[in-house]
Amino acid sequence: MPGFRGGIIFRKNRGDFIFENLTRFFAFLIFVLVFLMGYHMIVQSLPSINKFGWSFITSETWDPVKENFGALPFIFGTLFSSLLALIISIFLSIGTAVFLSELAPAWLEKTVSVLIELLAAIPSIVYGLFGIFVLAPWLRDSVEPWLGDRLGFLPLFNGAPYGFGMLSAVLILTIMILPIITSISRDIMRSIPMAQREAAFALGATKWEVVLVVLSAAKSGILGAALLGLGRALGETMAVTMVIGNTPQISLSLFDPAYTMASVLANEFSEATSQLYTSALIEIALLLFVMTFILNATARLVVWSVTRKYSKV
Repeated sequence: MPGFRGGIIFRKNRGDFIFENLTRFFAFLIFVLVFLMGYHMIVQSLPSINKFGWSFITSETWDPVKENFGALPFIFGTLFSSLLALIISIFLSIGTAVFLSELAPAWLEKTVSVLIELLAAIPSIVYGLFGIFVLAPWLRDSVEPWLGDRLGFLPLFNGAPYGFGMLSAVLILTIMILPIITSISRDIMRSIPMAQREAAFALGATKWEVVLVVLSAAKSGILGAALLGLGRALGETMAVTMVIGNTPQISLSLFDPAYTMASVLANEFSEATSQLYTSALIEIALLLFVMTFILNATARLVVWSVTRKYSKV
């Protein structure tokens, strides 16, 4: 098989030719799958798009009986819970990653890394059961009454302590996205050349100042890790569905029940009895698909740019 590389014509081995084209086919198959998923969601959601237009995104009404649908409560619940979980987990993840990459002895670093990977491997249904039987009762009986008494003047902590609500969902999401942000941040910091640390030490920097140098060099990669964690939080379904309360309302209180885009799909898709109802649910899936696609593409681009930058050093 003739080939052409670097201006030189050479003869390819038949096995190499088959292997190269087979792997190229697998890679192309990914593009086809993503395209087909997006195409079919657009086609299936056309009845809802044609009837409601942009008001589908801005309306708070969700009335399957009258076939009047608006996705704003689900979009709000998804973004609010995911962003709060990201804010909490980003500090825990960076602190853990700094400890593992810069400070921890080898035996402890390996042990903690295994435990973090174990957290990532636990199925979401297990997190949901933990939320139902442990987290939500504890929040209802202890944490939420305490927060309500002391910080009830703030909208975030105003309301009755249900246990099942936005706070439970945020904490479950925080635990679930912690491993991915920590692992990627740790690997990004490890990819920073040792010469930068040695140069900082040579100039008289303390250990804390060297850590700041590493964090400054890895900030783009850490941002990418945070975006990947946010993408995971946006699409999380079962664990959130089990603890968030599943009520389509917009409330700033962490104590109130809420709803997310993934949760409404899991709960109501089997109950959709009309074409418009099904189409509205598929349009929510399409919105979630677009949001996670953009976030993941951005995160991958950021992580790739950092890895490419330091691979040349």
